[in-house]
Amino acid sequence: MSETVITRFAPSPTGYLHIGGARTALFNWLYAKAKGGKMLLRIEDTDQARSTEGAILAILDGLRWLGIDWDGEPVYQLSRAERHREIAEQLLAAGHAYRCYATPEELQAMRERARAEGRAPGYDGTWRDRDHSDAPAGMTPAIRFKAPREGETVIEDRVQGRVVFANKDLDDLILLRSDGSPTYMLSVVVDDHDMGITHVIRGDDHLTNAARQTQIFKALGWETPIYAHVPLIHGPDGAKLSKRHGALGAEAYRAMGYLPAALRNYLVRLGWSHGDAEIMSTEEMISWFDLDAIGRSAARFDFAKLENLNGHYLRATPDAELIEHLKALIPDLPEGGSLAAQIGADGWQKLERAMPGLKERAKTLIELLDSAAFLFATRPLTLDDGALKQLDAQGRETLAALLPALQGVESWTPQALEACVRGFAEATGRKLGKVAQPLRAALTGRATSPGIFDVLEVLGRDEALGRIGDQVGLGHA
Repeated sequence: MSETVITRFAPSPTGYLHIGGARTALFNWLYAKAKGGKMLLRIEDTDQARSTEGAILAILDGLRWLGIDWDGEPVYQLSRAERHREIAEQLLAAGHAYRCYATPEELQAMRERARAEGRAPGYDGTWRDRDHSDAPAGMTPAIRFKAPREGETVIEDRVQGRVVFANKDLDDLILLRSDGSPTYMLSVVVDDHDMGITHVIRGDDHLTNAARQTQIFKALGWETPIYAHVPLIHGPDGAKLSKRHGALGAEAYRAMGYLPAALRNYLVRLGWSHGDAEIMSTEEMISWFDLDAIGRSAARFDFAKLENLNGHYLRATPDAELIEHLKALIPDLPEGGSLAAQIGADGWQKLERAMPGLKERAKTLIELLDSAAFLFATRPLTLDDGALKQLDAQGRETLAALLPALQGVESWTPQALEACVRGFAEATGRKLGKVAQPLRAALTGRATSPGIFDVLEVLGRDEALGRIGDQVGLGHA
C-alpha cells in the first residue's frame, strides 16, 4: 500500500449534497490534509435511472461552496464499467465467481421462503456448484461472487473497533447483472484499488458492505483499505435525521444564510472533538483531525447551535467579506432581483458602513439582510406594529421638538448626533429611551435596529431628516 494517505468522497448523484454527505466529505478532506495526502472525488453514477447531471452539478457546487476541494479530476464510475467487467471475468476464471441462471421468479420464491423460515432474505446458492449443462436455453446469466461459507470476515475499523461477520450470513452477491452491467459492490472495490485508496471514511450504514468488499479484495489478492465507519447524524430527538431535522442539501443552508466557514465548523463537531474546542479555524481542524477522536455514538443535529455558531462567524467576518457573501447570495433568493434593484449600485457602500451594527444582532445572512431593509426603504416608510406604538401622539410630539435640534447639527457624525439627542433629552426632561425609540421607529419603520446614532449617520442628513419629517407632517424636510 502506498505510504501516501489517499481518501475518497464517493457520492451517488441522485440528489443534492445532503448534510451527512457533506460531513463525510469534510472528514475525508481533513484526514487527507492532516496526513499530507490526497482526497479524490468519485461520482458513483452507475444507477443510470436515478443519476442526473443536475445532481452532479449540485454536489460539485455544494463542495466548492463549503470550501472542500479535491485532487485531480472527478472519476465517473460509469465510464469504468469495462474495467469492472474485466475483473468480474477474472474472478470467474479463478473460481471465485460463478454464472447464475436464477430467474426473477425463483429469486422471489427464495426471499419468501427465507422470510417464512425466519431467515434474512438472500440468495441460496442454487447455481454455486451446479453444472452449466442445466442452464436454461437462451438465458444470459448474472455473475455472482462465490463468498466463503465458513469462518468469519473481520473488519478492524478505526472508529467501530473490531467488527466480526459470520460468513454464513453473507450470501453470494451479484458482480455482473445479466445485462452485463457491474454492481455497486464490484465497482467500489475495483475503483478503490485502482485509485490507490488507503482509507475509506464513510457512514456506518456501509459496515456490512465493508465485509462484502473485504471478501472481494481478498479473493483478488489486493490489499484492503483501512476502514473508518462514522455513526450517522440524528435529529435533536434522537431519531434518524430527516428533512424536518435539517437533512437538507448544502444549497439550502446557503440559501438560509449560513456562512460556509460556520457550517464547516459545525459539521466537524458532529461526531468528532478536540478537547473542549468549539470554535476552530480550518487550519486548526486540519492540524488536530484524526480518526481516533471520532465517537461511536450518533451525533445530534441542532439548528439552534448552528445558528449561534453562525452568529459568531458573522461577527468575526470582515465587513467587506460579508458584502461579498451577500452579493453571491442575493441572486439565488426568490426576491433576489427586486432586492438587488433596491440596493442599486450605490447601496453596497451604505450597507458596508452599516455592517458593524447590523451583524451584532444577526445570526444568518438572511437576518442581516432583513435588518438592513431600512437602509433602502422608500419614503414614506411602512411602519411595523412596534414602530406604530412608538409613534403615538407623544412620540410624534417628541420628534417634532427634536427635529430643529437635529437640523442644527453641523457635523453629521455619530458622536455629534449623540451629543445632540442626549442634550435635547436633558434639556426637555425626557429619558433618553423616550427620545430614541420614536426616533428609531421614524428612521427604520421598526422598533429594533442597530445603534440609533449609527443609523442616523449611515442614512445621511437629508434622508434621516426627511424620514423624521414624514412622521411629524413635514415630509418636505
